Amino acid sequence: MSIRAPRKGENYELSVDLNSEYRDKRKDAIKRVIASMTVGKDVSGLFPDVLKNMQTEDLEQKKLVYLYLMNYAKTQPELVILAVNTFVKDSEDHNPLVRALAIRTMGCLRAEKIIDYLCDPLQRALRDENPYVRKTAALCVAKLYDLKPELVIDNGFLERLHGLISDSNPMVVANTVAALTDIHMIATSAHPPASSSDPAFFTITSSVLSKLLIALNECSEWGRVAILNALSRYTTQDDKESEHICERVVPQFQHVNGSVVLAAVKVIMIHMRNIRREEFSKQLIRKMAPPLVTLLSSPPEVQWVALRNVNLLLQKQGDLLSNEMRVFFCKYNDPLYVKVEKLDIMVRLANDNNVDALLITNFVLTGMPRRLMLISTSSGSTPRHTRASYPTLCANLEELDEPEAKASLIWIIGEYAEKIDNADELLSTFVDTFTEESYQVQLQTLTSVVKLFLKKPESSQGVVQRVLNTATKDCDSPDVRDRAYIYWRLLSTDPGAAKAVVLAHRPPISIPRTTVPPALLEELLGEVSSLASVYHKPAETFIGHGRIGADTIQRKGTEYVASYMLKFTLSVGCRLSDDRFTAQKAFQTVVAGQQAENLLDLDDAPTQEGEPSGLAATQILPTSPAAANFLSGASTNPLDDLVSIFGGMSVDGAGSGANAGTESAFGSLGKHVATGRGCLRSGDLCITNRNPKTTGGFAWLVLIDM
Repeated sequence: MSIRAPRKGENYELSVDLNSEYRDKRKDAIKRVIASMTVGKDVSGLFPDVLKNMQTEDLEQKKLVYLYLMNYAKTQPELVILAVNTFVKDSEDHNPLVRALAIRTMGCLRAEKIIDYLCDPLQRALRDENPYVRKTAALCVAKLYDLKPELVIDNGFLERLHGLISDSNPMVVANTVAALTDIHMIATSAHPPASSSDPAFFTITSSVLSKLLIALNECSEWGRVAILNALSRYTTQDDKESEHICERVVPQFQHVNGSVVLAAVKVIMIHMRNIRREEFSKQLIRKMAPPLVTLLSSPPEVQWVALRNVNLLLQKQGDLLSNEMRVFFCKYNDPLYVKVEKLDIMVRLANDNNVDALLITNFVLTGMPRRLMLISTSSGSTPRHTRASYPTLCANLEELDEPEAKASLIWIIGEYAEKIDNADELLSTFVDTFTEESYQVQLQTLTSVVKLFLKKPESSQGVVQRVLNTATKDCDSPDVRDRAYIYWRLLSTDPGAAKAVVLAHRPPISIPRTTVPPALLEELLGEVSSLASVYHKPAETFIGHGRIGADTIQRKGTEYVASYMLKFTLSVGCRLSDDRFTAQKAFQTVVAGQQAENLLDLDDAPTQEGEPSGLAATQILPTSPAAANFLSGASTNPLDDLVSIFGGMSVDGAGSGANAGTESAFGSLGKHVATGRGCLRSGDLCITNRNPKTTGGFAWLVLIDM
């Protein structure tokens, strides 16, 4: 008689406990199953055992079982149908929490066999007397529409959902708006798109607007975000209605949730476009500044999101935070990504009145003088009181490690040398270590020392002599040596000319007010508080709604290429008549050899007088069809005609056919062109192999961008 080995394993132990006769033991086993599922262990084999514990009066245990079913319904579609009776029974339970839980779970299962059994419980839930059940059922309609839109339309769920907007409970209204918005987005993103008369479209009317504004202050924070997003889509009838919406939304600036604040800012920015009263617009901008400043006291991650949105808002309203400059000062413990974003914003806000504080404070705290150099020069002119900031900047010179930072501060010293008393001493430290510095620091040191000499010749003659000697004799970089020779000859021959070149008047650095096109900026302002406003890119460039999203992006890419090709064709057609004379003239010049001399001819023996040279030596016959088309201006593809002309000729009877002629004329390059090998791009300049028989030097082929 064989003895069966005992079955061991964690799942076996859980299965035994799930079938225990003791209720507490079964509940504890369900908790352990959920814990294993949470950490990623596969407990799908316990599906029948967990399903047996579904019918219970214990609400906590029922929630755990429903959570398990939602997670493994896709892997066990045949067994999920066994839970339908319990779901239907729970949807009629006297406890509203159980009714709502059943509806929510059935909507989240996303199983085809469950959907058909969901309609009747959902109809009852939408008319339930308890608002908690109604708000749960409203979201379930959106989930059902995503799975089977025709089922939602046939059962009249959309009409019932529109009726819930008039519900007396603000949370029901908020969830209804969220569900209708999701359905609207699914319908508008469909390909082909649905018609405007489709019941899935969520059109906000004046009556709906008043109901949304009433529910706005009473619902939860996420309900407020949903309502505010819907208000941003509303098209106002006149400026009075826009002002009314803004007045009702302004109190949301005081909300503790940053998402609510940014959603309210989005609504204000959108409806401000229709407000004609300038005084009212300025008042809204003043009220918008404090909540944005408050967001900057959040953790670094939230702070960076707020800064990205602020950067976008400043491109539309440059004076939005003009009086809140100090909140953007970099702190010593700010992450690098926060510091960079703060500096970009400060560049936009810099002017003559605040540039000193910006330069001193941020240089000490960040050590990023390249951006600070932009701040010091982007206000339109040299600041009036910047003399006070130079000592502080120069005192931190030795703390800089990055070459880019050193070069930027050296530029400041040379540019404002007349305002810095010890400029010669500061630059002397870099002259002493000139050969040890990086390439860009050497170039900037050389230029700054020459500027110092032209501004203070009495005290800096020794420094300029040292740097020129070092740069021309000991430096390995040819660029540095060449610049040193140029400066030396300018200073030795004509100091006036040197001053005119080195100290020439330069226009101030102008920072563009917008980093995105105006049309895209308006679109992104409508996406504030979303990823689009953080990335400063349209949502469709980084988010695809499944296959529909991919098709949409591909279609837009095709439309863009088609429009570009159309514009290109029209442009070529307009230029064709103007370019005919130019093309004919150029071709005749090449044939005659007037402008195609052998500039790189390394032959010792000169060419015989009277013989053609350069490209004229190829003896191109204008009687060929390609040449005739080129000369007459009737060529549709000049580049192909050029290749045909050079590829179809034969020099001195050597070689026959296109390959031989091309290789004879252009060496190995002609061989690659004739045989289709090589990778030549429009605009490339290629030097072929030396071929004395044909050109007496190098043959040049330029691929021109037509």
